[in-house]
Amino acid sequence: MRRSAALKPSRADFFVKRLSTSANHSLIWFTAAAVLATIPGRGRRAALRGVVAIAGASFTASLVGKRVFPRRRPAADLVPVARRLTRRPTSSSFPSGHAASAAAFTTAVALESPTAAAFVAPVAAAVAYSRVHTGVHWPTDVMFGAAIGVGVGMLTQRWWPLGVGEAALSDDRVRTPVLPDGQGLAVVANPNSGPDDTDPAVEIKAAWPRADVIRIDDLRDLDLTDVRALGAAGGDGTVSAVAEVAAAHGLPLVVVPAGTLNHFARDIGVESLEQSRTATESGEGITIGLGSVAVDGGEPSIFLNTASLGGYPDLVRLRDKHAKRWGKWPAGAYALVRVLHEAEPLVVTLDGRREEVWMIFVGNNPYMPKGFAPATRHRLDSGLLDVRYISADIPFSRTRFVLAAVAGALHRSHTYRQVDLPEVDVRVHGRPVALATDGEVHPEGRLFHFESRPTALTVYR
Repeated sequence: MRRSAALKPSRADFFVKRLSTSANHSLIWFTAAAVLATIPGRGRRAALRGVVAIAGASFTASLVGKRVFPRRRPAADLVPVARRLTRRPTSSSFPSGHAASAAAFTTAVALESPTAAAFVAPVAAAVAYSRVHTGVHWPTDVMFGAAIGVGVGMLTQRWWPLGVGEAALSDDRVRTPVLPDGQGLAVVANPNSGPDDTDPAVEIKAAWPRADVIRIDDLRDLDLTDVRALGAAGGDGTVSAVAEVAAAHGLPLVVVPAGTLNHFARDIGVESLEQSRTATESGEGITIGLGSVAVDGGEPSIFLNTASLGGYPDLVRLRDKHAKRWGKWPAGAYALVRVLHEAEPLVVTLDGRREEVWMIFVGNNPYMPKGFAPATRHRLDSGLLDVRYISADIPFSRTRFVLAAVAGALHRSHTYRQVDLPEVDVRVHGRPVALATDGEVHPEGRLFHFESRPTALTVYR
């Protein structure tokens, strides 16, 4: 502190003071996050992870650290008057909340975008030093605050693994038919998909002037004689319905992300109609696996993303209902707690074992993380199903599950089970239950046979 105070006065003192105050309430980092959010992909993920890290670091440093380790701040007269802040903080000096937030934001951004972090890190370091330069923190306050921030930033990976939002891998890259101006392409559009219920037909015709555009209601009557590829413009339910027809007739699939969440489009790496158009012009694609489920011995139907039994369909509906207003993760947490509170356990025989469960989740290819909040897939051609369920035959199973989920320790919880299998049978004892696939609820049944179909569908990418 004395060495810092002994530095000769300079014009830098004014800017250091302004920088220090600009970090009050993490305003500078929220501004940086807003800028990063304008960059699709890594930029947006970096912004969101950074904001989450700030919240965790602020809570840990200010509401925990300062209360547990009270420490007097440096005396004001240790630094020249020109450096002193107009409003000196009165809370405990240890640890530095400014340094914690700066380090947390920088660490979180670096996990998603090292390039962006290269610009953020010098500013964060300057903010951390400014707290010593202006005489409101001891150097050890800043060091421990920065350590807290780095730790919280790294800890975000426990609940939110890296790679969420990135395209999944597939070793089966294939050549697909080249469709100049959409010749030979039939696109099935759902005008009711998307947040604004906007009919995508106009944009589709502009991208592929020679393509045929039909409504989702006319899919069953579609003549496939001259069709070389099928397109789907809508949400995951629309894409799933069209993919089933495409797979049955050996046609490649063109995905136009026109739904609200577009999970499948995101996983295959298609974020816009323009990317789909480029793929049809170049003839580039990949082969992926599909999940299938047969109910009560009937004809199997396919699913692109997930299938579920028990309370999970209700969880998805509640989460999607509140996601636009609250954000996906808060809405998901609310939906999980509410569904678990209101749900009744299911008695099932799962792959030959009798179990009492709250809900069952089956994913097409393994999802990450391995907690009960599947977010992303690293592969689309594994030939495996991701089977997860919550046991209901353990005392306080719901409470223990929620606590383990909050702590990011589901992999150690006795209430949670996860396994990757090529196929699985589920027999429900008691009343029939509804099946949900890709967000769509299907008729009820008692016997469900789930199976992975490796390399069942070719998609343009």
